[in-house]
Amino acid sequence: MWNLSAVRSKHKIIAVLPAYEAERTLERTLNDIPSDWVDAVILVDDASPDGTVAKAKQLGLTPIVHEHNTGYGGNQKTCYTEALRQGADVVIMIHPDHQYDPVLVPEMVLPILRGEAEVVFGSRMLWRGGAKRGGMPWWKRIANFWLTTLENAVLGLHLSEYHSGFRAYSRKVLETVPFTKNSNNFVFDTEFIIQLKVHGFRIREIPIPTRYFKDAHTVGFFAGVHYGFGILRALVEYMVNNAHLRRSPKFARDVVHQDV
Repeated sequence: MWNLSAVRSKHKIIAVLPAYEAERTLERTLNDIPSDWVDAVILVDDASPDGTVAKAKQLGLTPIVHEHNTGYGGNQKTCYTEALRQGADVVIMIHPDHQYDPVLVPEMVLPILRGEAEVVFGSRMLWRGGAKRGGMPWWKRIANFWLTTLENAVLGLHLSEYHSGFRAYSRKVLETVPFTKNSNNFVFDTEFIIQLKVHGFRIREIPIPTRYFKDAHTVGFFAGVHYGFGILRALVEYMVNNAHLRRSPKFARDVVHQDV
């Protein structure tokens, strides 16, 4: 039997919020984070033109503010670096646009606390028909399915989705994976998964609801096409590295975070 309270008390859990134009949704997001499951919240604002920073301060946060927009991946780099600096044992990324449900934080971190996995992803594709009911556009559902199929084939994994932004990582993962070498754009997430494969970390998925609504951020069609080509480039770089044709600074087995 697990003594859940004892296991929980031994680990510092930090939620990181990579924010951009989250003024309208930030309060809802924070209100839904279970306070007894999160020891600290780090919000990094990526030079939002709206009132995200002022809203964060009003809600009691001390945001880290980028002077210039670095992109989704660049924001995550700051988030994880700061979480490590603050002594996190588990880091969970929560988008402050409320597209992912923070109520599920316990389900996300428990497999890590129990030693069953080092990484947990929230998947919108585990519930049959859930993505459609949640408002995911048809072209995104199709792209998600085929890109995931391709990524599984190349990486030898069996994930239901590679493109969710609801993720929890153990400290060991963030100290090992050279995430600062990744793209500053959306393909950062796929490059991170490739690095998890390279370093042999265990990944667990849990089903999460899909939420598409007016104030939630979403990648548009043309940006999505660019993202898809970025994924293909990352997979090719991984395969070329594996074939020993050209060493990748991201995906070589001997490249770790401490060496950056």
